[in-house]
Amino acid sequence: MSDGPVISYVECPRDAWQGLSHVIPAATKVAHLQGLLDAGFKRLDVGSFVSPRAVPQLADTEAVLAELRRPPAAELICIVGNERGVERAALVSNVTTVGFPLSVNDTFQRRNVGRSLEESWALLMRLMSLSDKAGLELVVYLSMAFGNPYRETWGPHHTAEAIQRLRDMGCDRIALADTVGTADARVVERVLSSVSNADDLGLHLHARRDAWSELLSVGLDHGIRWVEGALGGIGGCPFAGDDLVGNLPSEAVLPWLQAQGYQPDVNIDQQALAALTDEAVAIATRYGVA
Repeated sequence: MSDGPVISYVECPRDAWQGLSHVIPAATKVAHLQGLLDAGFKRLDVGSFVSPRAVPQLADTEAVLAELRRPPAAELICIVGNERGVERAALVSNVTTVGFPLSVNDTFQRRNVGRSLEESWALLMRLMSLSDKAGLELVVYLSMAFGNPYRETWGPHHTAEAIQRLRDMGCDRIALADTVGTADARVVERVLSSVSNADDLGLHLHARRDAWSELLSVGLDHGIRWVEGALGGIGGCPFAGDDLVGNLPSEAVLPWLQAQGYQPDVNIDQQALAALTDEAVAIATRYGVA
């Protein structure tokens, strides 16, 4: 393993699964998630504590988490959209972290969470307090951080201002999300150049399978040390408008990071990584057919 800078890597089956057409059996989810943990993945985005009407694929999150054997050092992240989500997460011993999606623009926040931006900032304060009392970490996923498809004005300074506001609130875990998968290296450069420092930020990028390395290189050059992806590059946002735009393919990103001199906190041999990738693709293929 390289002696270079350590990269915190988050594998995101939740993001890969949430848009599939048919509900994956809980036992299949448990087996795959346990396989990831047993193989050495230390950080997993595994589920959502939101209305089952909004995300039916993840309505069984409590039941799935209850079956997992979580190594003591592993982080399991679940998305929440309100106070009730944090309360549900607090009742599940395997959950270590909750994630709240906060958009840079009002349109997407209303579509995604059902609240205005003003309401969501106030909600975030309450979620931070509830999470702290429950002993849970809280991550803010800053959606539309690299632009949006709506007619609302956007520039890198909007993302930078949101980051600073979050920091001023005491939020120290912020992941920048390329929600619609339209960011190129130039946009990533402009955004990260507009913040005071980026070494405490995460990157949740969406890209075509042949177009992610340049984007990620820009982030790493700016000090990013927290990266997210999904085996097979599965998932992404339905707003992207391009079926080929998905999550960063973990099976390609992890060895690439090592080749670039970085040290991902995931140490898995290539054979095991390939087997887990095949399993992830098989699940998506079987349950993603409309």
